Amino acid sequence: MEQEPNKNIKPIEITDELRESYLNYAMSVIVSRALPDVRDGLKPVQRRILWAMWDSGLVHNAKFKKSANVVGEVMGKYHPHGDSAIYDTIARMAQDFSLRYPLIDGQGNWGSVDGDAPAAMRYTEARLTKVSEALLTDIEKETVEWDGNYDNTRLEPKCLPAKVPNLLLNGAMGIAVGMATSIPPHNLSEVVDAIVYLSEHPDADTKELMKYIPGPDFPTGGIIYDRKAIEEAYSTGRGSVIMRAVADIEERKSGSYQIIITEIPYQVNKAELILKIANLVVEKRVEGIRDLRDESDRDGMRIVIEIKQDGAPQKILNQLYQHTELQKKFYFNMIALMNNGLQPQILSLKEMLSAYLDHRVIMVQKRTEFDLKKARERAHILEGLAKALNAIDKVIAVIKKSKDKDDARKNLIKQFAFTEIQTNAILEMRLQTLAALERHKIEDELKEKKQLIADLETILKSKKKIMDIVLKEALEMKAAFPDARKTKMIASGLKDFQEEDLIPQEDVIITLTKDGYIKRLPATTFKAQRRGGKGLIGIDLKEEDQIYKILFANTHDNALFFTDRGRTFQTKVYDVPVASRTAKGKSIYTFLTIPGTEKINAIITYKDSEKSSAFLVMITENGIIKKTPLDGFENVRRTGIIALKLKNDDSLRWVKRSSGNDNIILVTKYGKSIRFKEKDVRSMGRTAGGIKALRLKKGDVIAGLDIIEKEKQPVGKERLIVVMANGYGKQTLLKEYKTQKRGGGGIKTANVTTKTGNVIDARIVDDEIEEIIAFSSNGQVIRTKLSAVRIAGRATQGVKIMNLDKGDSLSGIVCL
Repeated sequence: MEQEPNKNIKPIEITDELRESYLNYAMSVIVSRALPDVRDGLKPVQRRILWAMWDSGLVHNAKFKKSANVVGEVMGKYHPHGDSAIYDTIARMAQDFSLRYPLIDGQGNWGSVDGDAPAAMRYTEARLTKVSEALLTDIEKETVEWDGNYDNTRLEPKCLPAKVPNLLLNGAMGIAVGMATSIPPHNLSEVVDAIVYLSEHPDADTKELMKYIPGPDFPTGGIIYDRKAIEEAYSTGRGSVIMRAVADIEERKSGSYQIIITEIPYQVNKAELILKIANLVVEKRVEGIRDLRDESDRDGMRIVIEIKQDGAPQKILNQLYQHTELQKKFYFNMIALMNNGLQPQILSLKEMLSAYLDHRVIMVQKRTEFDLKKARERAHILEGLAKALNAIDKVIAVIKKSKDKDDARKNLIKQFAFTEIQTNAILEMRLQTLAALERHKIEDELKEKKQLIADLETILKSKKKIMDIVLKEALEMKAAFPDARKTKMIASGLKDFQEEDLIPQEDVIITLTKDGYIKRLPATTFKAQRRGGKGLIGIDLKEEDQIYKILFANTHDNALFFTDRGRTFQTKVYDVPVASRTAKGKSIYTFLTIPGTEKINAIITYKDSEKSSAFLVMITENGIIKKTPLDGFENVRRTGIIALKLKNDDSLRWVKRSSGNDNIILVTKYGKSIRFKEKDVRSMGRTAGGIKALRLKKGDVIAGLDIIEKEKQPVGKERLIVVMANGYGKQTLLKEYKTQKRGGGGIKTANVTTKTGNVIDARIVDDEIEEIIAFSSNGQVIRTKLSAVRIAGRATQGVKIMNLDKGDSLSGIVCL
């Protein structure tokens, strides 16, 4: 017998069915699984976990409960999915390296930054943190909407009241269908300050808000770069920011170096990072690493990379930034659910803050309405009790004459016009309430409730008062969870590396020792002393090390470093490590990629505005001179560039800036000098070799080079100060030095004897120079008035500038 077709089955085009079903699935994933709500910053599973724990009393000061208990509670009542999905979510909310402000207080093994999985749920225990309690506070006051759970047996909140702006505090990561969200975590204090500012300045733009929120604040710390990139991401909701590990180069007692990594970028697996570095060494893509070990413990992270004796630590660190996740990007895609959690939308920083403010205004308004309703209900009862107590004898008589409770209720309502609620309260009133003190309590409570009602009504009538409460509570949260920023900010990009606007302009002194230790310190470090004194201890030098170069500069100047082999390297003066007066400084090889076989012999500083019109005059030990335009050194590679081509038996010793129309004066160690026009030296290309400047006697070498500026060539009060190794110095008027032709033998400039020692430095000075600082090879320093150094003829010995210890010698001077 042929079966009749089922009338409930309707034919439908399969493509239409697939399209509709997939759309339903996609919206379910977007709204009910993967994306956070802009109001409380939570996904549904997170919200259900927090609510289940709150509902079962697992607050921050309660006894811990097994995680398996929590998982069972959540899965049975609210989230009918796999237990592993729920437990993984609990684990992430308990990890201080995943969330900036963990929402669950976990006890036991909850995984690690090495990628270790948490222990099984039967071993770990959990309870809420104070931050998560702030998300749930006031939920019982009819503040939020509720929805039936999966089987409609109980209610669950659609969102939480959220006293803290959780979406920005902890960020969010999630992959939905056709979209994904990636919101970085931030610092609570900064976010609250931005909220307060936005409430007072609704038209504020991203740039203004970034005065309070300069960028993300990751739980693992690290460094982030480029304010412009962050501003774009905050303005559009999309973008990226570069994160870097915190790494420092330290020198060991043996003289070798090691790289110490104490913080890594957000969401980087430390174990995988170390394995990657090890593989790079094995594959010889990074050379110079001797050992690699993880010394991290409960006190913090510490990855140690030992560098070989001939390795360049800064170069190796740069290679690790390039080839590993010591440097990576965090991609912003700030999508969250708007319109009561129904519409996914990409949001700017301002829109997120505004949405949170709107949510809190609604929460405070609803809470106030709830408190007002409860206050009115209680006041109504108290009014009935007070009225009854004022006529208590009559009330008792009515009750005594009544047949039963229902009859008493009717009689009281009829005779005294009580409401049913008031009547029930009177009938349940205890005899102790008749005492005079108890009656006063009721009257006082009624008075308080009436005042509270008036206050709550005033609040509800004023939007400003509601906003004031929102901001007051936000500031209370800031005070309750004080927390310094963990992630360091470098406002400029990696090319600039630091933002000059944040660095004060100040005059500094840079010192360099023969072993390559460099430092900068404020020029005010050294107080003026009398000529001939012993001076202060300037640098705590290593054994056999000596002060080699000293110069005066400004923190915002550019610095060019020239090696004895004619190569130059570039950095900013503020990049030169700052140190105390007695510190030895930091090895120059740790922050410039200088080969260990080369030595810095000259340092030049200049301002950006000076490079287009200036030249560099270079002189070698054997008297070869060269002049090159300064702008040829504008883009110096990290590995350096050629500044002067040298013969094997020569070395570059001195470099000075000039205008192209100046005079040049040279001084030798045996006390000879020559002055000639700069135009006698034609401008050459960067890789040229130079020409002869001075005819030197056997054993003599260049000891000093300086420039006589064009405006000082009609010689007036300008002088040449010459200093000698045994602490002697003198000034000689420039008019005693005639202009000669380049390449001559020169004239006498100092009477060099065994008492004075050889000439070690010479400088042009005038009345603008008030003081000099003299450094000895063993680190002694003296600051004295220039006027204390006598003006004398060319062929004189001079006066004692500094009293030196036996075996010590003068190294150089700085003019202030």
